[in-house]
Amino acid sequence: MSRRQQILDTAAELFAQRGFHGVSVVDLGAAAGISGPALYKHFPSKDAVLAEMLVAISEELLGVGSARVAAAGSPAAALESLVAWHVDFALAHQALIVVQDRDWSSLPDEARERVRGLQRQYVDLWASQLRQLHPDLTMERARAGAHATFGLINSTPHSSLLPAEGMRDLLSDMALRALNVPVSEGIDHHG
Repeated sequence: MSRRQQILDTAAELFAQRGFHGVSVVDLGAAAGISGPALYKHFPSKDAVLAEMLVAISEELLGVGSARVAAAGSPAAALESLVAWHVDFALAHQALIVVQDRDWSSLPDEARERVRGLQRQYVDLWASQLRQLHPDLTMERARAGAHATFGLINSTPHSSLLPAEGMRDLLSDMALRALNVPVSEGIDHHG
């Protein structure tokens, strides 16, 4: 892992625990094993850390999601794959979900617009598959369904009351049912 990625991972945990404004550059450097001023060798500011963190996760969600849709043989298979991917991501990155939700307003304007654009594309990726599966859905209803499903899946920081495997199965099953996706027999919920 690069020092830069270590700083991003450390920042995600600290921001999730204390909030963006509750973490100083000195705190962040100390937790990453460097001095506060040494942090500036990797990022120009604490704001830049938050921006890169949230832009990067939005790019990853869209990039992997797009690849999964392209590899799927049907809208139902695409949605199964998207759900599996998003559930695995949510279980593995609970701190990032907390930071995205709580510290959104601290994101610099340019980064906020970039994240919004990426998120719109990700929602539309899901919505287009939903509309292919259920042609009677309007785009607005399909987008609303995608957002509601993200809310369910992104509840992991608060709902992970079962071991990871149990939560993966529960969230995947609930998400697919909420989207009215006919589930393959013996579905593998492991992305």
